[in-house]
Amino acid sequence: MPRYTVHVRGEWLAVPCLSATNTMEWLGKEAVRRYMKNKPDNGGFASVEEVKFYIRRCKGLGLLDLDDTVGDALEDNEFVEVVIEGDIMSPDFIPSQPEGVHLYSKYREPEEYISLDGNSLTTEDLVNLGKGLYKIKLTPEAEIKVKQSREVIERIVKEQTVVYGITTGFGKFARTVIPNSNLRELQVNLVRSHSAGVGKPLTPERSRMLLALRINVLAKGYSGISLETLEQVIEAFNASCLPYIPEKGTVGASGDLAPLSHLALGLIGEGKMWSPKSGWADAKYVLEAHGLKPITLKPKEGLALINGTQMITSLGCEAVERAAAIARQADIIAALTLEVLKGTTRAFDTDIHAVRPHRGQAEVAFRFRSLLDSDHHPSEIAESHRFCDRVQDAYTMRCCPQVKTDFYTFHFVGIFFFIDVKNMNWMVFAEREETISGGNFHGEYPAKALDYLAIGVHELAAISERRIERLCNPSLSELPAFLVTEGGLNSGFMIAHCTAAALVSENKALCHPSSVDSLSTSAATEDHVSMGGWAARKALRVIEHVEQVLAIELLAACQGIEFLRPLRTTTPLEKVYDLVRSVVRPWIKDRFMAPDIEAAHRLLVEQRVSVWEVAKPYIEKYRREHIPESRPISPTAFSLLRMSADDGHGHRHQNEL
Repeated sequence: MPRYTVHVRGEWLAVPCLSATNTMEWLGKEAVRRYMKNKPDNGGFASVEEVKFYIRRCKGLGLLDLDDTVGDALEDNEFVEVVIEGDIMSPDFIPSQPEGVHLYSKYREPEEYISLDGNSLTTEDLVNLGKGLYKIKLTPEAEIKVKQSREVIERIVKEQTVVYGITTGFGKFARTVIPNSNLRELQVNLVRSHSAGVGKPLTPERSRMLLALRINVLAKGYSGISLETLEQVIEAFNASCLPYIPEKGTVGASGDLAPLSHLALGLIGEGKMWSPKSGWADAKYVLEAHGLKPITLKPKEGLALINGTQMITSLGCEAVERAAAIARQADIIAALTLEVLKGTTRAFDTDIHAVRPHRGQAEVAFRFRSLLDSDHHPSEIAESHRFCDRVQDAYTMRCCPQVKTDFYTFHFVGIFFFIDVKNMNWMVFAEREETISGGNFHGEYPAKALDYLAIGVHELAAISERRIERLCNPSLSELPAFLVTEGGLNSGFMIAHCTAAALVSENKALCHPSSVDSLSTSAATEDHVSMGGWAARKALRVIEHVEQVLAIELLAACQGIEFLRPLRTTTPLEKVYDLVRSVVRPWIKDRFMAPDIEAAHRLLVEQRVSVWEVAKPYIEKYRREHIPESRPISPTAFSLLRMSADDGHGHRHQNEL
């Protein structure tokens, strides 16, 4: 007998259906009837017949025809929502879908797997797991280590040894011994009481990353979790069953307790959960719809699931990957602006940067040459001002290599995240048959790194905003004011520049380090904390603002080219221009600008059709033709540089080392 899960006014109801010929209207009325039955005042209705409603799918929010039969319109155990006409949505209502539902309705279950052993996961792997590109399985070696550590826990329980978190309470209650009959309840109570976060839920991508990273550290075999429970967690990940995890509530020491507790709460079948099939619903219904059972926690397993810095680290990995991507593209956009403003390439001469041999500085100058070298890529725009009387350019163009210090920023930050994707606390050493409670849950490392990352990447927007000003200011650009004809009647890029300025100003406040703060918690047991959760969230906000500012500069530079036609720029920059024009048409007169900025923003964040992917072949071709064979370098120098990647994904160019 088919059954459907129906959402009515914030409640989820399981509605069995005896016949597939029943209509959608019948399903809606039956759900409303059950809803009224559970309410002392019948939910404010005199009868089911007076209730006017419509029904939509939870997946994709598509409206359903009330005259269709359930057999024709729905799959077995599908999730639908009854929306009662005249209802005003409560601000506390959990929507049936998170923001960006149009993206998740296209979700396709992956076929490929990543094997986790707790040691080999990279930041790029984690981001791809967040995007739903892979499922997870354990390596055989990881399974053995997990079993061995669990045997230590079972022995402790059997021998009734007093060990923190297994046979005692937590935090201030560490000296309270718990009888064996209550050990399972202890773990469930831990998860329930610590699920105290607030704020919007993490997006499905970020929830996947958090869950995947927790699986990764559990796969190391030091947590004491049972293989059976870990496999249930993996099954939930592979089905994309993602618990409701509020983004706020962690102080980043004793791990990310609140968000990881919400993660565990969904896995034990309590709280809310999301999947592409169901949207938001009660966790027990979502798990059941995917043929999964809620986890029954054994001794120590609640603690194993919640004690770590995986929220800080997973969000931090996303920040590192996105920052590296926008930093690469910032060079291309700046080169395009320099061309439009008829700047000189002499400031990027090889010998200048050899005198001050910072590798990142040399790389930025190299990219400018690869895009603007008139001997390699003839430019009609550059040729048009070859004999002008201008001696040098403003710092925002001339000093791009010296200002853009992301090589050192990403190297510094990358070291921490290379290590912390494998980090965990509360160690069970099977070979020593011993458990040790340490302090690896403290998030100071990633918190400091993310504060530094935010400061480093912010400068890309700060210098970009100044270039936007130069493009829009006719006294500096020799272009029409605000890059539009019939100025006065049209305002052009006037307010787009204001938006960029507002974002840069906001970033200045967001770049104040969160890791300089600490508040004592848990009755002074946890008396120094990292505030790494806020460091991670604000770093992502800074990066998003940087992406948006550079999107505005990209649009402005392409609009500037319109006023230099029929002259053409270099081949790689013409390709960038063509990419932008494939999604945003030239600005002839004023129109709604926000969609154009969003379209340009997508070109900077989507990997397959990004600005970087268009320009990269020309940069690499120039590299092969102009960089000589490298000289040998010392092992020390190599170890310093080996984690750095020209494209941010581990593809190194040995001839540059």
